[in-house]
Amino acid sequence: MSTVHEILSKLTLEGDHALPPSAYATVKAYGNFDADRDAAALETAIKTKGVDEVTIVNILTNRSNEQRQDIAFAYQRRTKKELSAALKSALSGHLETTILGLLKTPAQYDASELKGSMKGLGTDEDTLIEIICSRTNPELNAINRAYREMYKTELEKDIISDTSGDFRKLMVALAKGRRNEDASVVDYELIDQDARDLYDAGVKRKGTDVPKWINIMTERSVPHLQKVFERYKSYSPYDMLESIKKEVKGDLENAFVNLVQCIQNKQLYFADRLYDSMKGKGTRDKVLIRIMVSRSEVDMLKIKSEFKRKYGKSLYYFIQQDTKGDYQRALLNLCGGED
Repeated sequence: MSTVHEILSKLTLEGDHALPPSAYATVKAYGNFDADRDAAALETAIKTKGVDEVTIVNILTNRSNEQRQDIAFAYQRRTKKELSAALKSALSGHLETTILGLLKTPAQYDASELKGSMKGLGTDEDTLIEIICSRTNPELNAINRAYREMYKTELEKDIISDTSGDFRKLMVALAKGRRNEDASVVDYELIDQDARDLYDAGVKRKGTDVPKWINIMTERSVPHLQKVFERYKSYSPYDMLESIKKEVKGDLENAFVNLVQCIQNKQLYFADRLYDSMKGKGTRDKVLIRIMVSRSEVDMLKIKSEFKRKYGKSLYYFIQQDTKGDYQRALLNLCGGED
């Protein structure tokens, strides 16, 4: 039996790659799983007068995404109806949005959120930026495939027609999912070179060489860029985030800021987004739902600990204060209990 200390030092040495993907998930595969039993229970819950929302929430927020796909398949076999269509008619409001989100695969969910951000008049840049800046290469590749299957067009094509200028260039470069993800070699010369290039391309000169920034920030690995941003401070009087705010404006500024925050600490980035969605008057439920749905099987435990460390109260507490009813119950289940 290895000691906790040995396990922890192994984790630190090998980074997160040594852990199974669900190590930081709040929603895990349900042990005693039976898709047919769940499908039957959902059918009854949907048919009940007034709809039994509690049962719907408790089943779907306590199963892994893969298990939900199995339930949907079993439901269709059983009733000859699509589960998502049945739930769409049975539920409404934020609860409906949350539950329908949970029924999509992660790639389908991101693809549909991206499509929604670019549909109709005006673009919801915040959604576009959040998803494109925070997903890994395998996730982006899966999103591109899902987008093609669902909308019979390329994600890149839609980004190009909905954005412009350097912001478009940055989004297109990121959406390709071509970032170097091999972090095994630390190249100190390149770290220094990149840091100097970022400074020379921005703060040091009049105007900004944005393509240079885009190249470095979309092609290098995350651990490499973390070291580059540290090194950058020895060249520039401002850190990377301050430099961005001085150099560029509008959507491009917003995108670079989100990107750098994701690179520096992705879980803190999501904790900040969650806090912003709930602070002050009114809740930005769209953002809240999207992060709770999309991170519950990825890194929600880490997001929760960053949240509590920074804001002094738990994410669970914030959700309790800000939401109500079965919608609240669904989010609290995805949050995975009080810290």
